[in-house]
Amino acid sequence: MTSGEGFLSEAARFPDKTYPVDSWNPTLCGEMDIVIRKDGAWLHEGRPITRPALVRLFAKLLRCEGNDYFLVTPAEKLKITVEDLPLRIVDFEGPVFMTDQDERVTLGADHLLVFDRIGDAYLPRLRVRGNLWGRLTRACTYRLFEMAEIVDDGCVRVSLSDQTFDVPVISG
Repeated sequence: MTSGEGFLSEAARFPDKTYPVDSWNPTLCGEMDIVIRKDGAWLHEGRPITRPALVRLFAKLLRCEGNDYFLVTPAEKLKITVEDLPLRIVDFEGPVFMTDQDERVTLGADHLLVFDRIGDAYLPRLRVRGNLWGRLTRACTYRLFEMAEIVDDGCVRVSLSDQTFDVPVISG
């Protein structure tokens, strides 16, 4: 059985489960030719992964260490390539944000919202879990900015459902 086959069979046993990937410590088994493009598309060996359930499963097994991303099971750890951030934030209702993988996260201490400032552009990202962040889509960003005011170069104030959040701006 190749490394990838073992990874897939282990991961496929519980497709709807939340995995404790941060507590698993397998040895690095190599790299898997998976790329998460800047637009959120997942590719395997240069071809799009067309099964949404498989992408959701992989997203649940994703872990970030430093600037590197890995798919992790209790038995294997495989490095993959991520062009920007691995997840996309596609919608929100009040302080509850939804990822492109149907995860819902509530803005707060565990799920910080940050604006990366690159030149004149403000690019929001949200911590989804652990050290995994999701980039807000363009449409989601425009909606968020309708509810925001720039307080100063270091902060943007956002009001969502009677709650106000001071969101830090990080120049990059």
